[in-house]
Amino acid sequence: MTADRAYAEVERLTRRRARNFAYGIMVLPRDKRRAIAAIYAFARRVDDIADGDLPPAQKRAQLEELRAALDAAPENDAMLVALADARTRFAISSDALKALVSGGLQDLEQSRYGSFAELHAYCEKVAGAVGIACVGVYGSEDVERAATLGVALQLINIIRDVREDWELGRVYLPQDELSSFGVSEADIAAGNASSAWHALMTFQAERARAYLQDGLGLLRSLDSRSGLCVSTFANLYRATLDRIEARGYDVFDGPPQLSAFTKLRIVGRGLW
Repeated sequence: MTADRAYAEVERLTRRRARNFAYGIMVLPRDKRRAIAAIYAFARRVDDIADGDLPPAQKRAQLEELRAALDAAPENDAMLVALADARTRFAISSDALKALVSGGLQDLEQSRYGSFAELHAYCEKVAGAVGIACVGVYGSEDVERAATLGVALQLINIIRDVREDWELGRVYLPQDELSSFGVSEADIAAGNASSAWHALMTFQAERARAYLQDGLGLLRSLDSRSGLCVSTFANLYRATLDRIEARGYDVFDGPPQLSAFTKLRIVGRGLW
């Protein structure tokens, strides 16, 4: 399989599956856009395996095979071919890609987090690592803020996907914070958007916004188009969080969806 064909496939996947990613990378030059799409496709593969219907042992074997494939010559797997080519062109961290796999493996073993410190360590694997992988494509060395920004977006995902994660048997909200605010897992199961739930989620949102603000310090080290890409991601996630807040953090009927028009308007505002 040629690199061009492989890139075409990962870009199609990104347009089809990414909620926000595709709108951010559309402003990048072609070589960077294709490389970021390859990273997204790798992260998507990890998620699809970890969240799929296979028995845990088979999921674990597939994730280990995926990690081993990072050190082998790719064959006819479009994602691996595209990612391998991107890694020859940009300083994409191999450790970050392997950390993503470690995060997928952790989802097979752990479904609850006792404290935010525990959750943060997980978020660094599944999202901070994406930021670090991408920052090599953007051309910055500010891996710390790239990781912080990735964690911020994951914290917003956790708020947005409470119902979906519950249905997968997972609760990412820290157990000590649930207890502190008087929210039980029975409340999550029942979709009880109580005053206690509102207070808990307000706390979660404020923390996510603080991480987002800190992570956006990355923009100072980016060229204009890479900066526009990153700020578009951030503004799309911020808009999602604003809508969740406007609904009183009632995410039990599913997360709010930003329309294509709204997403394009956010991109256009950045271009303007």
